[in-house]
This record gives sequence, C-alpha cells and structure tokens, in this order.
Amino acid sequence: MSEISAGDAVTTAATAVGWRRAGIAGAAIGVIAAGAAAGVAVERLTVGRGMRRRARLALDASGPYGSLRGLPGRANADDGTELYYEVDEVDPDGGTGAAGSGATTPGTVGTRRRRLFGRKAPAPVTVVFSHGYCLSQDSWHFQRAALRGLVRTVHWDQRSHGRSERGRAQADGVTVGIDQLGRDLKAVIDAVAPEGRLVLVGHSMGGMTMMALAEQYPQLVRDRVAAIAFVGTSSGKLGEVSFGLPVAGVNAVRRVLPGVLKALGSQAELVERGRRATADLFAGLIKRYSFGSRDVDPAVERFAERLIESTPIDVVAEFYPAFTEHDKTHVLPAFRDVPVLILAGDKDLVTPSSHSEAMADQLPDAELVIVPDAGHLVMLEHPETVTDRLADLLVRIGAVPAATDVGGQGSNVGGHGSTAQQPGN
Repeated sequence: MSEISAGDAVTTAATAVGWRRAGIAGAAIGVIAAGAAAGVAVERLTVGRGMRRRARLALDASGPYGSLRGLPGRANADDGTELYYEVDEVDPDGGTGAAGSGATTPGTVGTRRRRLFGRKAPAPVTVVFSHGYCLSQDSWHFQRAALRGLVRTVHWDQRSHGRSERGRAQADGVTVGIDQLGRDLKAVIDAVAPEGRLVLVGHSMGGMTMMALAEQYPQLVRDRVAAIAFVGTSSGKLGEVSFGLPVAGVNAVRRVLPGVLKALGSQAELVERGRRATADLFAGLIKRYSFGSRDVDPAVERFAERLIESTPIDVVAEFYPAFTEHDKTHVLPAFRDVPVLILAGDKDLVTPSSHSEAMADQLPDAELVIVPDAGHLVMLEHPETVTDRLADLLVRIGAVPAATDVGGQGSNVGGHGSTAQQPGN
C-alpha cells in the first residue's frame, strides 16, 4: 500500500520547487528511494532514456494484461458514488462465458479447462474479487483468465480507482475509511449477487474491505459467504511496518508522510508532471515494493506500473490515512465457520507475511500459504500459485468439480513456476 504514496512523494520531491514547507520530507523519503535510485543509475549507464521510453511503449502496445472484459454494470454506494463492476458468467462448455469479453491469454483454454474440471456445471456460487490500493480490478488478470467460464466471478473497482467514480463524499471533504469500503462492497453484492452463495477474495486493501463488510453485515457472512481468500493483506498494526527501511528512516517517513501527501494532493497537476518526468525512478520503486524476485517478466512489471500510475495523487493522499487507522483483528472470528485461504509473499515489504501469520493465529483452521520469492503483488508475480490455491478453495466448497492442478492457467509469459510453502493449516 504505502509504497505507492512514498513513490509519488519521491517523484514530486525531485521536481517540485514549492516544497519549502515540507522540511525534512525530502531527506526522509529519500531513504526509501535509495535502493531503487541506485538501480536506475546503473541502468542509465548502459541504456538511454529514449530507449527506455520506447521499451515502455512497446510493452504497453504488446502486453495482453488487463485486456479481459466482462458484462459491465454500476452499483450505487450509500453516498451516491457509482462503483463499476464486471461479471464473467458461467459457461459449462469451457468458453469464456463473459458477455462482451475481450482478449484472453493465449492457449487452448477451453480444452485445458475441460480436462481439469470436467463438463459438469459448477455449483451456484459468485466469486467477488476486491483489489488493493492504487490498483484496479485488472490486477486479478491471471486469476480471472483461469476461472472465467468455470464459476461466476465479479470484478469491481474500489471508489476513486479504475473505472469507478471518484468518491462523492471525498469530493465534499469527507475522509475515506475502510468501513466505507465495506459498505461499497455490500452495494456491489446487492447489485450483482443479491442471492446465492458467495466467495470473497481480496488483495491488500481488498482484504481489509472484506473485514469491514463482515463487521458491518455479520448476517450476510453467516448466511451467504461460503469461503474467504485473503491475499497479501493485514488485519491491523500497519503503522508498525518498516517497508524494509532502517529504523531511523522509517520513523522519519512516518512523521512527515501524512503532511507531505496532503500537500501533494493539493498540487495534483504539478505532481503528475513530476511523476512523468521521473518515470525511471518511479518504476524502480514500484519494482522494489511490488515484487520479490529478480526475474519478473518485463511486461508484468510494466503492467503493474500502468495500474499504479493511473491512480491520481490526490486519491493516493486521501486513502493513505485509512491504513494507519485500520484495525479489524476482532472481526476475524466471523470467518471461522467457513474455509479460509490466507496467502502472502515471503518478501512482501508492504504487508509482511508476519501479518498473514497473525491472521492465521486467529483462524487456526485456515490454510496459510507463504509464497517464496514473492512480493506484495504476488498474484501477478506468481500467478499459478495463487490461482492453484484459489481453485483448490473452490473445489473444497463444491463451486467447481474436482481439480488437481491449474497448470498453465493464469501463468504470465515469464513462466515463473513458484512453489508455495505451507507452514501450517
């Protein structure tokens, strides 16, 4: 989460001249940028800026990621904000099953699905995917590609993200909080799946959104939720995360970052120009705080950059305080009566795997999967592992026929075949 806000602060501090009031902000946030800047400096010795820009454009033009589309719709939040969602319907014959669907990942998808899952129609279940901070529904690209046509799925954009409307309450000066996001999720469920069993899947902020939903609508969880999957998320104490920094550096950042972000949000146009001018450094920060392995497919890296770049700085600023206030550990027992998957990367610097382990302590029957050599965007970095565990969860509740392995389903073109560690159930 906070890697995005820090990255934006770095890019602006490097270009904006009206920042005298920020005091030690540049020095403090510079600690975060040091590792990424060093890598960028080395790259500049061998690769010209124009060549790097052309490479990014080529990846944007050729990358298939984020191209999947479903039947669109909009739900109205309690403050009137329009929340955009898409539905991929079930097609038991192994096709895409998504009205208005666009491009899919290459391969004989239908044939492989029939081999893995059979021809039997899935149980009536809707899987609702909630994305993280500064991302969009497209961050679930690989899992969506693997599951489309097998089970009904809903992908939505959180308020002020993706294709959803900018939060109307925030436009009036109301601070956004995780509880608001829980109510937003309820509005999407009411609009697209008012009946039937639900499986809730959330990454980072999306997982927190699910916790807020359970706190405010416990009857919904008891009556309708058949399974839960938390990916790279936390139930609280995010203010203690070090982001891989030395103690002095992270303490300095914590002191100045809220004020810096507020200032940034008030100068959005200037900041966006700064982000574009320092794209190389920004890309280095994204790579450091999104991925844990060194050999991430460049097209996947660029896809992550595009997702994060599309989040306006004022949205970054208005969401950030919600995470330091987030505390939903007391809500976790609401999920004890359903199968739960808790999955995280072992090199996640944003929501460290220790947070997932702490959640598993509250949910002793949950499946805990720590993915080696994986960072915060584990579902993009090691998609086969995430998809495999989600498919297994769906099999356990009878949402899809028995599956042994998702194989190449949802893999990225880099072909990382990561293996999950399971310290305990």
